[in-house]
Amino acid sequence: MKFKELFFLLTFIFIYGCCENRILNLRIAKDIVQNYYESGAYERELKQIYQEAKVKIDKIKVKSNSIAIFDVDDTALSNYEIAKKLDFGYDYDIVQDWVMKAKLPAINPTLEFFNYLKSKGFRLFFLTGRQIDEYDATFQNLINQGYSNFDSLIVRSTYERNISALEYKSSIRKKLSESGFEIKVCIGDQWSDLEGGYTGIKIKLPNYLYEIK
Repeated sequence: MKFKELFFLLTFIFIYGCCENRILNLRIAKDIVQNYYESGAYERELKQIYQEAKVKIDKIKVKSNSIAIFDVDDTALSNYEIAKKLDFGYDYDIVQDWVMKAKLPAINPTLEFFNYLKSKGFRLFFLTGRQIDEYDATFQNLINQGYSNFDSLIVRSTYERNISALEYKSSIRKKLSESGFEIKVCIGDQWSDLEGGYTGIKIKLPNYLYEIK
């Protein structure tokens, strides 16, 4: 199924459900999401988003303090397989085990874009909502999947554990900016990765699995 076909199908189902005062069957919704990720529509959409971003970035003058910030989960590394195994539900212990094994696969269009930014001279940062005790596994997972020679991986400290993703990430970007970095590009699959200022060009990736605020 092509992305446009999927979009129109989802739109039709949404309108039909509203007009008929019906709720979409959960199994149908899960099958639609699975088809989107496994049919190639997801990867095609990512490639299109990154291609459009490159047009803007090619116009930027990259300086020694120019940085790009990537989210990790479902931006750089994919959680799709574990989500599928859980039938698109959630179990903290299972997901945590998955994360700590450091075996999440790279999202290939993001890896290609990462290398493109590296070739342009950007300094590259990862900013994730993962916790400090997940740092080593996250770092190793990124390296193993080809994200080499990045400048820094930033995770939540103990005192940042309970604040919202939006508050946490925007405060980190502010600190980076105040320390002398110029944030030119920010990439994430959640709006909470991109809102709150200090972002430069915002690159929003699709995520039909979950929402984090």
